[in-house]
Amino acid sequence: MRKSQTTTELLGTGKILPLVFKLTVPAVVAQLITFLYNIVDRMYVANIKGSGMDALAALGVVLPITLIIQAFANLIGLGGAPRASMKLGEDDTPEANKLFNSSFVALAAIGVVLSVTAFFLARQIVELFGCPPSAVEYATSYLKIYSAGTVFVLAAQGLNPFITAQGYSLTAMFSVLIGAVVNIILDPVFIFALGMGVNGASLATVLSQLISFVWIICFFFSKRSIFRFKLGDMKPDARRFFCILSLGFSPFIMTLTECAIQIVFNVNLNSATGGNKDYTAALTIMLSALQLISLPLNGLGYGMQPFVSYNYGKGNSARLKTGIKYVTAIAFVFAAVVWSASLAAPQLYAYMFSASAEVRAIVTEYAPFFLMGSIMFFVQMTLQNVNVALGQAKSAVILAVLRKVIILIPLCFALTHFLGFKGVYLSEGIADFVAGAITTVVIFVTFPRVFNKREREVERARAAARDDGATAQADENSEQ
Repeated sequence: MRKSQTTTELLGTGKILPLVFKLTVPAVVAQLITFLYNIVDRMYVANIKGSGMDALAALGVVLPITLIIQAFANLIGLGGAPRASMKLGEDDTPEANKLFNSSFVALAAIGVVLSVTAFFLARQIVELFGCPPSAVEYATSYLKIYSAGTVFVLAAQGLNPFITAQGYSLTAMFSVLIGAVVNIILDPVFIFALGMGVNGASLATVLSQLISFVWIICFFFSKRSIFRFKLGDMKPDARRFFCILSLGFSPFIMTLTECAIQIVFNVNLNSATGGNKDYTAALTIMLSALQLISLPLNGLGYGMQPFVSYNYGKGNSARLKTGIKYVTAIAFVFAAVVWSASLAAPQLYAYMFSASAEVRAIVTEYAPFFLMGSIMFFVQMTLQNVNVALGQAKSAVILAVLRKVIILIPLCFALTHFLGFKGVYLSEGIADFVAGAITTVVIFVTFPRVFNKREREVERARAAARDDGATAQADENSEQ
């Protein structure tokens, strides 16, 4: 136990720049591994002889459904873990453990509901989400198998932030890495060697997530973990559950709106092109390119959350400001480099997926427009996650809704109406740039106020504690 506590306490005492790298590098690697998770299936199924582009389009339609599961994992995991980390910063370990156990129960319950729903309504869901007719069977069979492992997927993704919250970013990274390696190994075996095709890709993903889940559960039973499974701490508590949801609602909305816009993209493309699978396959590739930029930047924000939440709990604004400056600079450099490379050679993404000549031409022509606003993700992804770690639930939700719901979805419908399928590809880049500019202004104006307010709150609490101690000492002296 002492080793875990020492690791956690370093969040408030360790040298800041080395600590930033220690926390964020594993988190970024974990997000890149998640990117592999997302694209490995697509890369393999694209090579299925005779039906590769249909299979690729099918996985593009199923992607929003897997994002819904990710959204619920974020709702609980990224709502509960920062709250628990703040309690650790306030030296209230018992309440932190109750937040952990409440989150575990919520993840299990939501996982069962989503699993049953996705299995029995698989065909209706993929048709509703704009699946091209030629890909419906592939998408339905993939989703049915995937839904059988939803509980493990949700629990693995939702509990991993509680490992990071204790300062064990490297362990959290291995939780993702183990599943990714298993997925990469099993995919060709199931898809090609056993001739299972798309079904094999889905089964490989489920089994890999199950192994990640087992690894994570074992960690919480180990001596290193501060958080422990306790039946008494799993008792439902409405106040605690609301506390988790209020902070998790922002990353939930961010992921759910990501799902919503992909549905909007698919529906508009299906309508504008008469169900041409090549445009849906090209969109799947462009979305993969967008993830290559956004996921590592998400990782930077996720990795910084324990540092931010812990020091926010302590009221150490000077330490917060320095850490956030470092991570902002790192995020901007990364975003600029990947963004520049993506716009200069978009055709590389098409080659990654062994795309047909028709799909490759679409990607080469329209990916630069689709990705042109992604440079703003250093704010939209990294600093938005820092905003959540500061407990700013209301502003985090507003900023999360701004990019997709307020700007992108209406813009996609409008541009598609006037420009046809081209409007789908143009809308993403325009919306990302505009929303990113607005978010930059809001965050850099509000952060100093948040730091100063918390510092005053902690100082008042300490003064009150000193006054209470002085009063108690005076009473003791008078009695003597």
